[in-house]
Amino acid sequence: MRSGFVAVVGRPNVGKSTLVNAIVGEKVAITSSRPQTTRSTIRGVLTLTPEDPQSQIVLMDTPGLHKPSTALGERLNSLVHVSLAESDMILHILDATQPIGPGDRLVAERAGAAGVPVIVVVNKIDLATRGQITEMLAEASEWTASEFLPLSAVTGEGVGECVEAMVTRLPAGPQYFPSDMVSDQPDQFLVREIIREKYLDRLRDELPHSLTVSVLEMEQREDGLLTIEARLIVERESQKGIVIGKGGSLIKKCGAEARKELEKRFGTKVYLRLQAKVEKDWQDTPLLLDRLGFNPNQ
Repeated sequence: MRSGFVAVVGRPNVGKSTLVNAIVGEKVAITSSRPQTTRSTIRGVLTLTPEDPQSQIVLMDTPGLHKPSTALGERLNSLVHVSLAESDMILHILDATQPIGPGDRLVAERAGAAGVPVIVVVNKIDLATRGQITEMLAEASEWTASEFLPLSAVTGEGVGECVEAMVTRLPAGPQYFPSDMVSDQPDQFLVREIIREKYLDRLRDELPHSLTVSVLEMEQREDGLLTIEARLIVERESQKGIVIGKGGSLIKKCGAEARKELEKRFGTKVYLRLQAKVEKDWQDTPLLLDRLGFNPNQ
């Protein structure tokens, strides 16, 4: 059998999570138009021919490598470095609609130094011109990589070819996860990410980065109702008012959308209670980062 861990890396907002979801065939990572949507290493699992497994790809979706301005940003970059060190292969994702910049070159340098096969993926070809795609492939071809592939994670064009390219480069190995498993993330992680996703594209300026979610309680009653209590955590009192909305309008809307998706995910009725709390400067407070689960060593 062939199997391995594939680090999916790139600068922020190049479509890493969207590609992982497309490859796995199911939503395992939240997405938005905001950079730094991904704040954890999320593993998506694709087992080919599950009845008689011949290969298993474990995709490690990572935060975008960036110049950090907070302690949280430094920890997110550490997650990328850990994933590179633990990988059997690397998918380096580029955005075809944006010129290659210093961030892309930094990722290419780190990927090339990892000592494992690297596949460079030019994503978002559905939004780019033929000239943009050709120019990017030509420039990226100067990097150390095994293959260079254009694709669209949104339309699916080229995704099958990307899977084939990974399979041919997987080392011999065990089956790491059951054939029917698509992610190893616990339910509480899924809940907090789905809640956060409903807010991201509705918030402006620095607020998307200042918001995190903590699940306080999650319990299924005898009648099947899943009760969830979660807390929206922001850094300032003014932000608390924004995430609640006028007359509680935004927290009600986002909560209703999250509940609907959670009911579909868990296959049962969900009672979701949201509340907002200020934890001053949590992004720069190590003890709060530990408590909120942002620990690169775990």
